[in-house]
Amino acid sequence: MTISLQSPLDMHLHFRDEEMLQLVAPLSGESFAGGLIMPNLVPPVDHLERLLAYRERITAALKGAEFEPYMALFFRQYSEQELAEAREHTLGIKLYPAGATTNSEAGVKAMDAVEPTFKLMEEMGIPLFVHGESDGFVMDREKEFLGMYDYLARKFPKLQITMEHITTADALEMLEQHENLRATVTLQHLVITLDDVAGGMLNPHLFCKPIAKRPEDREALLAAALAAHPKLMLGSDSAPHPVSQKECCGCAAGVFTAPLLLPRLAQLFDKHAALDNLQAFTSQNAQRLYNITPRKKTIVLEKADFVVPESYEGFGQKVVPMHAGETLTWRIHKVL
Repeated sequence: MTISLQSPLDMHLHFRDEEMLQLVAPLSGESFAGGLIMPNLVPPVDHLERLLAYRERITAALKGAEFEPYMALFFRQYSEQELAEAREHTLGIKLYPAGATTNSEAGVKAMDAVEPTFKLMEEMGIPLFVHGESDGFVMDREKEFLGMYDYLARKFPKLQITMEHITTADALEMLEQHENLRATVTLQHLVITLDDVAGGMLNPHLFCKPIAKRPEDREALLAAALAAHPKLMLGSDSAPHPVSQKECCGCAAGVFTAPLLLPRLAQLFDKHAALDNLQAFTSQNAQRLYNITPRKKTIVLEKADFVVPESYEGFGQKVVPMHAGETLTWRIHKVL
């Protein structure tokens, strides 16, 4: 049994930089036609010069792969001239609340203080991508932030706002409230709950932010993805960290899924008799919502065993993926 996916897209992806970039970029470049690259480097990608230089480094690391890196600027107060100059080089701007996740210390501390930039973005048709978490109790952070989505969507009704990596049934309800909201969801939040992270022995390779939630949240997200909800798209938030930063005290937040995304999603959609909707979830919705035309690329998957490597290593880096050492029931057969 085989299925073919046309130009799959990962609309939330971390490539990091330097040696880690060299290791992980080709893994996405092999099986995806493009992806939205996150800008939370150190220093952040918050100037056009940094964005163009980062894109050059990504292109070099991809080594000729048919993959379009859709770039994002790190949110700060921008002038109209800065936005006009950056518009053709970026898909949008990524907002991180200060300290909410990896390398977000330079993020926004007060939303009302940056509303002039929201207004400019609305007028210029530049999308806003948001890591939507408060600084409250970890299980409630996304839910507490939903009021801010409601406020932004109402005050800036023509601003296209993406609720990144949603994790709760409450976020799905918010998605329905405003025409200018859309959302991404990760593989891990369709598969695991907090119990998989910390219910037994702690599994640091499943620890991410936003943290995995309750079974009822997972089931709500899964139902929406399996139905190819028209405002929901794949955004893996694949976030590699060296094993030394995961298997330690104070481990880094992030789940590395890039090399196994399509086989694992095929297995999941096949289990629920929803393979016909995988194309929309992994590509068509993103193309329509962002008005993009990705590179032509066909990924043929077959129903056959795929043993996920225990780790991916190279360039002095070692990264452990989700499902390390496990056998999946689908694999990539060929790439056209």
